[in-house]
Parts: sequence; structure tokens; C-alpha cells
Amino acid sequence: ERAVARSREAQADWQALSVATRSRLLARFHDLLIDRAEEAMDLAQFEAGKARSSAFEEVFDVVATTRYYINVAPRLLRERRRSVSFPILTSASELRHPHGVVGFITPWNFPFNLGIGDAIPALLAGNGVVIKPDEKTPFTTLYSVDLLAEAGLPEGLVQVVTGEGEVVGAALVDEVDYVMFTGSTAVGRSVAERAGRRLIGASMELGGKNAAIVLRDADLSVAVPGVARSAFANGGQICVGMERIYVEEPLLDAFTRRFVDYVDGLRLSAAYDFTSDLSSMITTGHAEAVHAHVEDAVGKGASILTGGKPRPDIGPAFYEPTVLVGVDESMALCRTETFGPVVSIYGVASADEAVHAANDSEFGLNHSVWTRDARRGRELAARLQAGTVGVNDGYAATWSAYDAPMGGVKGSGLSRRHGTVGLLKYTEPQTIATQRLLPAFAPPPGMSFDRYVELVRPLLKLARHLPFYK
Repeated sequence: ERAVARSREAQADWQALSVATRSRLLARFHDLLIDRAEEAMDLAQFEAGKARSSAFEEVFDVVATTRYYINVAPRLLRERRRSVSFPILTSASELRHPHGVVGFITPWNFPFNLGIGDAIPALLAGNGVVIKPDEKTPFTTLYSVDLLAEAGLPEGLVQVVTGEGEVVGAALVDEVDYVMFTGSTAVGRSVAERAGRRLIGASMELGGKNAAIVLRDADLSVAVPGVARSAFANGGQICVGMERIYVEEPLLDAFTRRFVDYVDGLRLSAAYDFTSDLSSMITTGHAEAVHAHVEDAVGKGASILTGGKPRPDIGPAFYEPTVLVGVDESMALCRTETFGPVVSIYGVASADEAVHAANDSEFGLNHSVWTRDARRGRELAARLQAGTVGVNDGYAATWSAYDAPMGGVKGSGLSRRHGTVGLLKYTEPQTIATQRLLPAFAPPPGMSFDRYVELVRPLLKLARHLPFYK
């Protein structure tokens, strides 16, 4: 309550600043993060167990997100004239006002870009911000807020509250004016219910069981490393990563052989350099949960082609990149999000069968299609029930398309981050209309309503062809 009150007090003055001024202050944060990139990557590795390549992705993403929004915010937030039914007599404009204080409940897997990165557009829109980072990774968020303060943001505007989600997260939803949540579908439902009772808005990115579709004409030199990257990035602890691979049967044997060979060559290391291809699991408990999925599948008839074991010799929570075949509906691995370096390969007779299998899920976050025919890939992508689909890329291309919305459908989320909506969702639209000379939807003085309707009817038909109505 005190954190939200402090942010709300500072927000009033922050909102009064011009968008250009707010952009200049956040541009300083942008530059500071670039200057401190090595330190920031060290912190992400230390706190979240990341491979340095994944830590770099995080820092790069926050920089790129900030750059995008400081460039587009002045345009998106300016007053806009809107078309009206009675030109000349009526004028209308749309204004955008901040919600007030936005609450962020953020996960441990990407504490930089899902912590402070999502808050950047909310700040540019004129809001105060209160962030509840995951209790396992608070220091990355605290570090980011220190940089914002150094960049010149007003004292108190950005607050951080730490602790268990069930207590602190729930309390936050009860105080703020809008909620951005990233996490599991189950928790997302409870957050949505709590926000709904207060009639405040919410944006959510939730779980996924993402599928890669490898068509018979795929270039294996592209598909094999690409699918592997999307499956094992950040140790598989990535919402948009691939956990299912559907391969058309003419290519199944060749893909499987080369994919397993490639995965066997991935490096595991806890060093603070770029020698590791995989991150650690966030905790030993999470590593055990991932292993339980694998053991359940093997116990019910699935086969491990490579991996399948914890690696405490490297670090207490490391787990080998794992590839399985023979996974079926009886196994938790089939439909439940594993959120680890584990992927299953399935043979399919056709692209249609693959699309059907990919869509047969409660989730719809991110899929990918791998083919030499980019046009066909895009046609199949449009049939997939997911918020984002990459053609010949697993997640990086869609994620880094900052001008395009990113998020999930079905059980994978509400609303979007990135793009126009990623900023405007943090605002309330207001319409101001001015009427001149004659009343709207009413006859002028001295004219009967019958006569008024007789005159207006032909004008309504004509209006469909006038340019200011299109």
C-alpha cells in the first residue's frame, strides 16, 4: 500500500511532463544500460543461472525495447483527430491518459526484459510503476531501478516490492490501476479474476506448449540448429521455446539423426563467458520437476535419444539437453509445459496433420514452421492458433519485431506486449467532441423530425462514398 501510494504521488508530476521529456530521461537509461552491459550480464548470470548468451539476449532486449518506445511514444500518445458523422458541424479528438499506477508481477526466467523491459512503455505513457519481481530474482529488477534513478526519473515513481507471489502479488493487484502479469496460466487466471472484481485492466503472457513443424522440404542446415536453439535457449526456461517437434515422415529419420548429433555437441558450463550453450535450471527443485517429466515418459514407454540426466558435476541445478521419441497422451510430457531443456519428436504424414497436432492444445503462444518455401510457410503459419509464429526461426525473429504485437491466445494470455498495443494498453482513451451551429442527430429549430429524416436518408447513402468516412 505504501509503495503504490509513493508511486501515485510521484506519478502526478511525471504525467505533467511532456512525452518528449519523458523520452529523453528514458534515453539516458538506455545509454546507461549499454555502458553497464557487462555488469548487467554478470548479474543475470549470477542471479538466474543463465548462460552468458541468454544474459546478453536479455540486456539487448531491454535496450532495443527502450529504443523502440522512446522513438514511437511521441507519435502514439499525441492527440488525434477522429472522423465524425457530421463533418464541419462536429469535430472529435482522441486523447490518451495514463492509468495511474501500473503493477507488474514478473517471472524469474527473464528478470531483465520481463521486469523492467515491460515497464518502459508504461513509464513513457505517464504512469507510475510498482514491480513485484519473482522472489528468486529480485536483484536484477533492483539494479534496473537504480539505473532509472541515475537516469533522472523522479524519486518514488518506480517502486519494487519483494516477496512471495501469493501474498505480495495479490496485494499489489488490489492497489494498482492496471496489471501486467507474466507467469503460469493457473496463476494468471487468479490474477485476472482478482483484477476483474476491481474492474481494472490486465495484460498477461502465460504458459505454452509450443510446436515446431518441420516440412519435408526443410533445409536441415537451418532447421536443426534453429529448432535446437528455440528448444534449449535459457535451458528451455523460455515461454516461447519449442517443446514439440512435428516432422513430415519423409524427413523424419534424417532430421532426427542430425538433430540428436547436434544436441550431443551442445556445451554445458557455469563459466562467466560464452562457453556454455545452456543455462542452469533456476533451482534444484525445478531441475527435479523437469527430470520427473522425463522419468514419467520413459516409465510409460518413451525413449530418450540423448540427455535425460541432471548434471550436478557442472552446477547443482544443471540438466542435460534431452530429446525423446515415443511420447503419447498417457505422459505428462505430452501436453503439460515442462519448462526445461526437454523436447519430443513426432512423425506426421502431412503438413495438415502437423497443423492439427500443433493446434490441439490448451495453449497458443508461439509456434514455428521450417521450410524452403517461405510463402507456403506463411500460409501454414496463418492456420496455427498462436499469437506469434516464426517461419524458419523459433522465437528470436518474432520477439525482436518490436513494432509487431507479441503474446498468446487461448490459455496463453490476454492482450500483447510490443508494438502499438504494448504502449497504448497502459493508457485510457478519452474522446472530446465539439458541436457547432446545429444539434447532432436532431432537426434544426423550426424543422419537423419527419422532414429532417426525409433530408438525411439520401445523405446517409452518399456518405458511404465520401473520403472522410473511409
